[in-house]
This record gives sequence, structure tokens and C-alpha cells, in this order.
Amino acid sequence: MKKGWIVIGVVVLVLIMGIGWYMGGLNRIVRMDENVSESWAQIDTQLKRRSDLIPNLVNTVKGYAKHEKSLFKHIADARAKLAGAKSVPDKINAAKGLEGAISRLLMVVENYPNLKADRSFSKLMDELAGTENRIAVARVRYNRAVKAFNTYIREVIGSFFAKKRGLTEPQPYFEVEEKAKETPKVEF
Repeated sequence: MKKGWIVIGVVVLVLIMGIGWYMGGLNRIVRMDENVSESWAQIDTQLKRRSDLIPNLVNTVKGYAKHEKSLFKHIADARAKLAGAKSVPDKINAAKGLEGAISRLLMVVENYPNLKADRSFSKLMDELAGTENRIAVARVRYNRAVKAFNTYIREVIGSFFAKKRGLTEPQPYFEVEEKAKETPKVEF
């Protein structure tokens, strides 16, 4: 009789451990998915902050560089595209477009030494630089969360739990465009 209780106890213990493992696996994939979402929300917040700074920066530059109308239109279009983007991949692409427009704006600024000395412009540039740093940090955190998630859903056990939760689609990385990796050409 005593032996029967030991067998039942072992079976119950194995069953409890199996259920715990199963529930832990289901919860892990949810936590990973939420980590990706939270990391993206941090980027989204900083992209919004950057987008809000741009009109002030553009208006400051407009006073000095009135003939750069096509650049100002390009920046406005890039901001509108970012504001209208709904999915993460669309927002990533729109953010890259806005980054390119900002780079062009900063190249124009180089031609106006008086603008660089303008107090409000300097303040806006400091805020923009701070925002760009926040975006860079948030981008690293997001890409780490995406890497962990994408790796897990491709592993044997991870893919099992990902399928159970319907989380089988890999998340997109927020990568730097090839153009941005090129060394800028500086001429004196």
C-alpha cells in the first residue's frame, strides 16, 4: 500500500512539474512579446518628440535659408508620413525618411554661420541632439528585445509556445539604412 502512494505521489509531482513548465513557456512568450511592444513604445515616444521639435527648427532655419523651399516641403512630407504610419514597419520606414530630411537640413545649416550662432537655434539643436541620443538608446533596447523574441520563436520549444499563443511572426529590427552608414564627404 505504501508503495502505491509513492507512485501516485511521483506521478502527481511529475504532472505538476509538466503543467508548470507548460504554463511557464506560454507566459514567457507573452512576456517577450510585451517587451518588444514596450521597447517600441519608447522609440515611438522619442520619434514623436523629434517630430514635435522639427517645426520649430524649420521655422528658425527658414528665416535664414528662404530659398530652401523644397527641403522644407520634404521635411513636412516626412513628418506627415511618420504621423500617418500605423504599423511598426511603416513607422520605421517613415522615421528613416525623416532622419534623411533632418540630415539635409543640417547640411543647409552649415552654409549659414549666423544661424548657428542664433540662441533659439542652438537650444533647439541641443534638444534635437538629446532626442537623437534617446532614440539611439531606445533603438538598441528594441533591437535586443526583437532579437530575443525572434530567436525564441525559431527555437524548437519556443516555436511550440509561440504557435500556441499565435505569436509566430518575427518582429522587424530598426536598422540603420545603408546610406547612413557611409562616411560623409567633407571638403574644405
